[in-house]
Amino acid sequence: MRSMKIICPNGHLGFAPLKPRSFHIGVEAGPDFIAADSGSDDIGPVPLGNDTCASPKAWQAHDLEEMLLASRRIGVPMIIGSAGDTGTNSRVDMYVEMIREIAAKHNLPPFRIGWFYSEVDKELVRAKIRSGSTIQGLDARPALTEEELDATERVVAMAGVHPFRALLDQGCDVIIGGRSSDSAFFACAALARGFPEAQSYYLGKVLECASFCAEPYGAKETVLGEITNDWVEVTAMAPEQRCTVASVAGHAMYERSNPFFEYVAGGMLDMTNCVYEQVSEKTTRVTGMEFVPATDFRVKLEGSGKLGERFVGMAGIRDPYTIAHVDEVIEWAKTQVRERFGPDGWELHYNVFGRNGIMGDMEPLKDKPGHELMIVVQGVAPTREMAEEVTITGTRQLFYARLPDVKGTAGGVSFVLDEVMQASPAYRWTLNHTMAVSDPLELFPTHTAIIANGQLEAAQ
Repeated sequence: MRSMKIICPNGHLGFAPLKPRSFHIGVEAGPDFIAADSGSDDIGPVPLGNDTCASPKAWQAHDLEEMLLASRRIGVPMIIGSAGDTGTNSRVDMYVEMIREIAAKHNLPPFRIGWFYSEVDKELVRAKIRSGSTIQGLDARPALTEEELDATERVVAMAGVHPFRALLDQGCDVIIGGRSSDSAFFACAALARGFPEAQSYYLGKVLECASFCAEPYGAKETVLGEITNDWVEVTAMAPEQRCTVASVAGHAMYERSNPFFEYVAGGMLDMTNCVYEQVSEKTTRVTGMEFVPATDFRVKLEGSGKLGERFVGMAGIRDPYTIAHVDEVIEWAKTQVRERFGPDGWELHYNVFGRNGIMGDMEPLKDKPGHELMIVVQGVAPTREMAEEVTITGTRQLFYARLPDVKGTAGGVSFVLDEVMQASPAYRWTLNHTMAVSDPLELFPTHTAIIANGQLEAAQ
């Protein structure tokens, strides 16, 4: 039976370095492709908004070097999606340059590199709106307006398999993708080899987070996926891990409102009738997946808009009386900021860890706080100076809060640091929408070149 193998060494390339031992085991298993995701919107809107990475460049270089050297040694394509955490044009260019540097460092023989961009010009989106094309909101968001578009710093489109396949068809040995669907850069390889859509997209879904589909838990370990026309198998490469029915099925239901549906550009993977079978100690086989083509072709857009400059303060509380009245303490601090700066033009956010700092209003035990609390204060304002003062006021005034029955300040609040710390600027998600396009490649221009003698040369 005809099959194809792909290894994935890291569920988010560079977010924490891959584990070389299991990766090398995977390489020796004879994969046909090596692929990994390098991005996520889990990191929040800041990296997209200010066009930076959420991960150290050294960690990203580590993973790229391991993958490139292995792929060139065994002669198989290497595919990266959502370069540099966000897949913006500058992150794609950074990865292409890093690949060139690694090739020069190791004096690698010539190979063809391909890449594509995913940033979308806001004026193109505006033209769509003015033409009457609705930019549909996801997760109960309203349709995109020009006002919200104007508040957006940067927009990326989420590519499906199409630009990856175009570059594979051009014979690229290394592909660096802009913002991409998690499953696309795995599915594209299987589709290019003629395997069915359902199995190809399921292969991508199960491999996207590497060893998150294995047990016992251990991040950044390599897994191997194998596809035929009938089934997908996934095998853990780390000696201490295994892919079980529970771990694989559990991961298939991960990160979506409906655990059985995975939406991609051009259709939807339906996992409702999937059957999971343990075929060996380390391997699970999956059958029964289906692919439902979309009636129109829509591409997801992600956009980030700047709110202002941001500082962070921290204050600890151990006093039981202060803990019991922590909301009044916070309101007092906010009142002092309002007296200084007026009612608007700034933001203060308080996360009370030990009560509901993680889940907020969804916390079922928020009426049962711990014996000590940590209040993390985030102040946002148009300028650095104002943001610092807002945050200092919103933090220090926790110490001076007037509460009934309090006779002095001793023991009320403890500051981790006397000063507040400058953080990255504050951003918010402005776009989580889909836009209709007439051509799957419309938003994703592709490019190719030859890397030879440590240089990037025009492809012939």
